Amino acid sequence: MNYDVYWIWMSCGLGPGASVLDLVSYFEWNPYEIYGASFNQIFALDVMTKRQVEKLKSFPLEEAQRIYDIAIDNGWKVITPSSKYYPAQLLKLQNLPLVLYVDGDETILNNELMISVVGARKASDYGNCVARALSSTMASMDFTIVSGGALGVDSAAHTGALDENGKTICVLGCGFGTKYLMDNKPLRDKIVENGALITEFSPYHPASRVTFPLRNRIISGMSLGTVVVEAGERSGSLITARLALEQGKDVFAVPGDLVSSSFLGTNNLIRNGATPVFSPNDIIELYHARFFEKLGHKERFPDDEIIRRTQKYLLEKDSEPEALVKEKCKAEPVKKEVKVKKDAPSYLTANAKRVYDFLDENPKHIDEIINSCGMATEKTLSAITELEIYGLVTQQSGRRYIINN
Repeated sequence: MNYDVYWIWMSCGLGPGASVLDLVSYFEWNPYEIYGASFNQIFALDVMTKRQVEKLKSFPLEEAQRIYDIAIDNGWKVITPSSKYYPAQLLKLQNLPLVLYVDGDETILNNELMISVVGARKASDYGNCVARALSSTMASMDFTIVSGGALGVDSAAHTGALDENGKTICVLGCGFGTKYLMDNKPLRDKIVENGALITEFSPYHPASRVTFPLRNRIISGMSLGTVVVEAGERSGSLITARLALEQGKDVFAVPGDLVSSSFLGTNNLIRNGATPVFSPNDIIELYHARFFEKLGHKERFPDDEIIRRTQKYLLEKDSEPEALVKEKCKAEPVKKEVKVKKDAPSYLTANAKRVYDFLDENPKHIDEIINSCGMATEKTLSAITELEIYGLVTQQSGRRYIINN
């Protein structure tokens, strides 16, 4: 009996991001038993909506087998909660991914020392070089660097780990075989050689505005903590930071320019309690006692180590031959469009739909949302997080929220 096919059946039937921990725990992590359970047996547990159970029971097992065969034929590993390589940290999530497709070294998925480094796609040279410097120092201390493989800070983080021949994991927001961000394919190829590409999305599943927020919970969920290097007020990396907090993980932020909008997000994180990072020691010392056997013999970095490495990377960039430097594309003027609010998606929970229906393009403070929607604070916050994961709302300064059209 191949349990992996049944995990794929569950993952596809319920969809990524579904709250599944209570269901799989009740059936003692046996997907075959869930497959054999009747509609009424599952619905009676009161952990799934009627629509969710209907979607699950209607998904054909033959399609799950086909997806499994495609992955294996392409050399992509299928890692499920039944596998010894499944990241232990993810097993704690209510919305854990039921399948991880892996290209590369699956044995590193359960490394204890993992730190995620995220930030802006259109990052400044300073932000990119700081991310690379920080990641290279952490990799030299045997931390596995986790990020999302996007342009900007993500790419710099992966590159920093590879500089030290360290391990790095790239969590994709699309399925393998998809022609996504081909400019970054050489970097992804290097990651496969010295780490792993992973995704919960089935082969050839396209990237979309929904898939990236969903993958962010994996980036934060499998890491001890998340470092935000450069993030504006509406950066997607702030969702990763918020998810990390909800998952009980540590959040770090690199202080940035006080007058630059590119660092409003990171500076606000520090204002709200994130640990500021001036040196790799600010991160390492937090885990020194907990992982003393692995970190106890390591020497402390000089306090200016990040500054020194950042300056080195900046100088290297400035010395590149002009022929190797790509011209930045000039952004075409954007025509202002009249935006019409869409109906709430059917896959949302009732609480999330209530909040969605209340919000619009005018920022609403969290207190106003709580009072107007008539729900308890924790239920409102949970609903907002759900909307953020699906990319439907954005948080602005002062805990105000707007709809994304």
